Amino acid sequence: MLQSTSQDETPDTAEAWMARLLSPDCDADERAAFKRWRAADPERMLAFAEVEHLHESVAELADDPLLRAAARAALRNKTPAHRRPLAWALSAAAGLVAIIGLALHFHQAGAPGENAAGTAYASTTSLRTIQLEDGTRVQLDAASSITVYFDRRQRLVDLDHGRAEFTIAADPDRPFEVHAGDTVIHDIGTIFQVSRDARQVSVGLLEGLVQVSGTHDGKAWQRDLQPAQQMNIYADGTTSPTQPLDVAAARGWPQGQLVFHQRRLDELLVEANRYSPVKLRLGDASLASLKVSGSIHAGDTDTLLKALEQGWQLQATKGVPDELILRRDPDKLN
Repeated sequence: MLQSTSQDETPDTAEAWMARLLSPDCDADERAAFKRWRAADPERMLAFAEVEHLHESVAELADDPLLRAAARAALRNKTPAHRRPLAWALSAAAGLVAIIGLALHFHQAGAPGENAAGTAYASTTSLRTIQLEDGTRVQLDAASSITVYFDRRQRLVDLDHGRAEFTIAADPDRPFEVHAGDTVIHDIGTIFQVSRDARQVSVGLLEGLVQVSGTHDGKAWQRDLQPAQQMNIYADGTTSPTQPLDVAAARGWPQGQLVFHQRRLDELLVEANRYSPVKLRLGDASLASLKVSGSIHAGDTDTLLKALEQGWQLQATKGVPDELILRRDPDKLN
């Protein structure tokens, strides 16, 4: 007798998604749904990275008799004929993960080199160049950090905070993605920059093509960027229109040169402060919207101060240690 079934449920755990993605009938729509699910919560990304790491470890130990026996036992116990194929796959996957995870605990005990949480890189007050294992070059700006997750099927980098430039090595078998909060940047052979702070994520493209995606009000969106274009994704999920990229500024900072064209003073100071132990602060909120143009070497606080004193009639006074407060120079006020 045939038994009717309800529509397959959408997976909602990292283990369930792994099982679905490995299924030969997983289609493009389901993969897109997976990306939306993962992008909706940073914890999901970490959970899936751990499951992927476990999956890769299991693949490397495929000939281990203990694991093969555990897998056969799990499959025998999870195959009632009346159950739906997807529901069975998810249940079997969860059982296998638990069984194999226990086996790996004993099999890999004392292997401190394994890092299920990814490989982290950070910088302090200077630029840092990182060559990833696939040949991708990452120029990490000062006061920035990333976490890298690579396996046999994909390459993923999470920009935790700060700014980075990515020069992607070609690998047609493994896509390259950068995650910045809920925003996903999918590379198609290119050079691009991503910055992230508490207010927004900014993506700028120098060469090639990237697809930027995310969600807002529960709806997924996607946008392609062309060279010399940029866009912002704000903390509330809204996005800016695609805008021209300040190419001179974008190419300047990876070389240690900060280029500003009609930049707000408060934004300029945030960027300049990355590179110096002496921080410049505004003592007058009305100064924040001053527009500044020029070019300085990253970390050259003295030159920046002289320019602000001469061109914008500001003066600096000492605040707490390693801090200078900017205010209008009373001797130069009209």
